[in-house]
Amino acid sequence: MILEGEHRRSIRRTEDGKGACILDQRKLPWEVKWVELRTAGQAAVAIRDMWTRGAPMIGATAAYGLALALAEDPSDEGLAKGYGLLLETRPTAINLRWALDTVRAEVAGLPPEARAAAAFAKADAIADEDAAMCRSIGEHGLALFRTLHAKHPDRPLNILTHCNAGWLATVDYGTATAPIYLAHDAGIPVHVWVDETRPRNQGALLTAFELKNHGVPHTVIADNAGGLLMMKGQVDAVVVGTDRVTANGDVCNKIGTYLKALAAHDNGVPFYVALPYTTFDPNTATGADIPIEERSAEELTQLSDGQNTVQVTQSPAANPAFDVTPARLVTAYITERGVLDRI
Repeated sequence: MILEGEHRRSIRRTEDGKGACILDQRKLPWEVKWVELRTAGQAAVAIRDMWTRGAPMIGATAAYGLALALAEDPSDEGLAKGYGLLLETRPTAINLRWALDTVRAEVAGLPPEARAAAAFAKADAIADEDAAMCRSIGEHGLALFRTLHAKHPDRPLNILTHCNAGWLATVDYGTATAPIYLAHDAGIPVHVWVDETRPRNQGALLTAFELKNHGVPHTVIADNAGGLLMMKGQVDAVVVGTDRVTANGDVCNKIGTYLKALAAHDNGVPFYVALPYTTFDPNTATGADIPIEERSAEELTQLSDGQNTVQVTQSPAANPAFDVTPARLVTAYITERGVLDRI
């Protein structure tokens, strides 16, 4: 990722190697603040309260969190306690469980005194793998974008995205944004329509922040503007990330994604989903089987820009954080292994 003119990752080990360092995304775009996680409890809070977010990034943070738990208590009881603490923080993103299972399997057969170091090493490997996979997603998406741009070479390629599936949601590059960054760097004129993504505004606050730092032309739009833009021929493709893709190809992503897929389908606009294999869940048959996280009503009844909060209604509110897009509405899946018509 490009941040303040330098290439950095969204998560890294602390200088002493005994913790993890993440960006506090609640402060963005107004303040760039790095936070050190020194305990499993701090990692759990960071995930649950969305200091950090995005399925791959949640997984990486959880991996380091379990290493921190083992640094505190390397016994079987400590392993089980740390695993349980971190697992309950966010129910929808499959990467969380995958990362915890991966670290647990790595250390389960080791003597207690060797577990923390092995867990940290495995968390490092998970972070490295995620960055490499996102880069590969970008390369496969770049080939797709070249083909799309060739249809209208006289104007910029207009991409619409929803929520934040960028480097803030991963270790580096992002999923949905990786092809955008690589296309921009390759000289393809690309412009991004950025959904604001209510109620937490991850598009307006985070995706726009990322694109600005990378120098990618973009425009923030209201969530409900996408359909009109598609109808007017101003969107060449929709590209989104995902928190989980089920065995049949259904896509669980930030609330509002399903509506974008419906609008794209109605207007003949390709709808692409970008994901690494860690976000694929072969053990869940369909999207109907995914637990949908219901977050605090205050996220909806209040407006916050990261600095100030304003009450907008005193009525009761419901705040489902995700929806499910049926596989039939997905044009293709952009993965680290290629562009797939079906999962």
